[in-house]
Amino acid sequence: MALSRLLLLCMVASEVWNAETRPIDFVCDRESRRDMNTVAEMAAALADCDALKMLPSPIQLPCIKVHKASWERKSAQEKKGDIAATLRALSRSVSVVKTLSQPGCAATLLERLEHTVNNYLHIITHLDIRGSVESPFFSSTAESTHSLSTVLWTFSRLITGKMEWLMADLTHGCP
Repeated sequence: MALSRLLLLCMVASEVWNAETRPIDFVCDRESRRDMNTVAEMAAALADCDALKMLPSPIQLPCIKVHKASWERKSAQEKKGDIAATLRALSRSVSVVKTLSQPGCAATLLERLEHTVNNYLHIITHLDIRGSVESPFFSSTAESTHSLSTVLWTFSRLITGKMEWLMADLTHGCP
């Protein structure tokens, strides 16, 4: 029962901060982006979860490797496509592993991670960026891992790396 309440609390806490918020608000408010990044909280919860030493199946890691010069030559739409494709792959992979996990703190953390990834995906896919068509291809070869802590670390690097670089490119449209 307490675990169900914890899951509900985690889901509510990781919701996008305001139903009226538009994706451009996410771009223009760095503090809101920082508040939405709950990876550190999930990593702390993972430390308290003895049941989760190894995942039952590997999770495909987000592609975070970037050749800076190549990244800067991409259009904002291509960058958006790269990030969206990476988030979609991560969401699918987490969803598969979640279905294989036993109920408990592991399943709760995987549920929370999936929800957080989907929040970011929702925002990225709804950004109104004009330009060349989204690239469905990854900018680097994806790896996989059985370690949720590695998944969380890599996801955090995606958020604070590629995602922040894209947001910096888009701030010209901020009021």
